[in-house]
Amino acid sequence: MEATKARRFGIGDHVQWNSEAGLVSGTIIKVHETDFDYKGHRRHATPDDPQYEIKSDKTDHIAAHKGSALTKV
Repeated sequence: MEATKARRFGIGDHVQWNSEAGLVSGTIIKVHETDFDYKGHRRHATPDDPQYEIKSDKTDHIAAHKGSALTKV
């Protein structure tokens, strides 16, 4: 994988990321390849740099992150 190429994930992938509360894990439930509104903010996404909606394993919380913030587990 090239250093400049975004990490790619798919729906159903189990990933983890760092949050204010520490390491969190969850399952990808949606992939965005165009700009979208999320919790009152415009999030930017492209086919080359998508953003992912992830449902936490421990709560019903949904987070949105770029692939660079995620690690597959």
